[in-house]
Amino acid sequence: MSSLVQSVDWLAIAPPTLAAVVGLVVLVADLFIGDHKKALLGWVSVAGLAASALLLLPLLDGDRATFCLTGDANTCSYTADHFTLAIQFLVLGGALLAALLSVTALKDADREIPEGEFWFLLLSSAAGAALLPASRDLATLIVALEVASLPAFALVGIKRGDKKASEAALKFFLSSVTATAVSLMGVSFVYASTGTLYLTEIARKIQHVDGQLHTLAQTGVVLTLVGFAFKTAAVPFHFWVPDTYVGAPLPIAAYLSVVGKAVGFSGLILVTVVAFPSYADVWGPALAALAALTMTVGNVGALRQQATRAYSAVRLLAWSSVGQAGYLLVPIAAAAYSKDAEKAIGSTVAYALMYAAVNLGAFAVAALVGRTKVLNRVSDYRGLYASNPLAALLLGFFLLCLAGLPPGIIGLFAKVTVFSAAVDAGLGWLAVVMAVNVVIALFYYLQWTTLLFRAPEGEPEKHRVPAPLTAAIALTAVLGVALSGAPQLVLRFSDTGLF
Repeated sequence: MSSLVQSVDWLAIAPPTLAAVVGLVVLVADLFIGDHKKALLGWVSVAGLAASALLLLPLLDGDRATFCLTGDANTCSYTADHFTLAIQFLVLGGALLAALLSVTALKDADREIPEGEFWFLLLSSAAGAALLPASRDLATLIVALEVASLPAFALVGIKRGDKKASEAALKFFLSSVTATAVSLMGVSFVYASTGTLYLTEIARKIQHVDGQLHTLAQTGVVLTLVGFAFKTAAVPFHFWVPDTYVGAPLPIAAYLSVVGKAVGFSGLILVTVVAFPSYADVWGPALAALAALTMTVGNVGALRQQATRAYSAVRLLAWSSVGQAGYLLVPIAAAAYSKDAEKAIGSTVAYALMYAAVNLGAFAVAALVGRTKVLNRVSDYRGLYASNPLAALLLGFFLLCLAGLPPGIIGLFAKVTVFSAAVDAGLGWLAVVMAVNVVIALFYYLQWTTLLFRAPEGEPEKHRVPAPLTAAIALTAVLGVALSGAPQLVLRFSDTGLF
């Protein structure tokens, strides 16, 4: 009789497992550490995330899989391939930078944020986000999605007595719970029509569904996609983004803008190109329309921000991230029409890696300015060059990367990669919409960039930069400059190996 016990490859699951274990250690340690030593928890969390990211290195040798069906080594629940490692690097790197920003933010908050709970929630969310790209069955996928999302609601509203944060957390929670409910309904329909939850098995069986179950399978595919569209903040499921980013502590807004997106997009890629390739005629046009709508609404929303409005800098970054989500959707839509779906998906991964580095950099500089300008308006950045030349130069560089202008070569490279994916797939109209949106985005990115170098109103205010904040800004700057010098590294790293 064959054993029903699945073998476990501990090295393959090490990165998300270590993040989860460190989270539990921090939670328990919080009970025994006095208030004056709480800062230690932050540095333990930073070290834990750094170690989790380093554990990706031994996995570069070759693909590994675990939690496989007994008797079928090719049908597994967890796979560490190139796609998984690229997204896990993005997630754990993004969480590490958010953690560095948080060390300073928690110190400035002066105990308004409970430190032990904060670090436990951040590490738990990072563990779920790192698990998701490795998930190869729908049950693990949904569980990972919720482990990444549920702590994020609490992180948004964690500041004591802050009504704005509570409202933001409630909006985020309600929209995300709706998305989960829709996804679960879709997953149950897919399971009912195919009899399996494994993505590769679904791809095989859904093509030969019984005629009576065909409508059920189609509905399941559509509902599953709608659920993930919520998570990616695609229009019209984006309404929670601006208020959530403004209400959340700034490091958490940065975390959601990068790690939250990585979670949604990696899930969307897995259910479309791995589980439902035979339904490309359904999800391809739907995602193309969503991409066009999302980039247009996001960029127009960013364009309409008033420089003197409270929190306009964070709101502009929030609307900008919605627009960027539109660009990220383009290659996934193109995969439905392309002969080389893997190359198209690689374009999304490449764009996500570029966006993560420079967007976290922009948020890091915003966190620096927000220490002295609590309302964090775009107009508060006027004359930043006079008070902090390096911060102004770096923010200008990050904004030009997001706009796709030199010297931000990596931004231009990533946009060209996405643009060519649309053209190669025969989606010329989507490429035109993208080109128009890039021009719209140039206006507000350049407007903010020029403001940095104008003469300041009144005496320039010096910004003291704490060490953790310096480290976060330096890491994103080094990454952005290095990738601008050798952009081909991103494309090489984004070779997905999904097929």
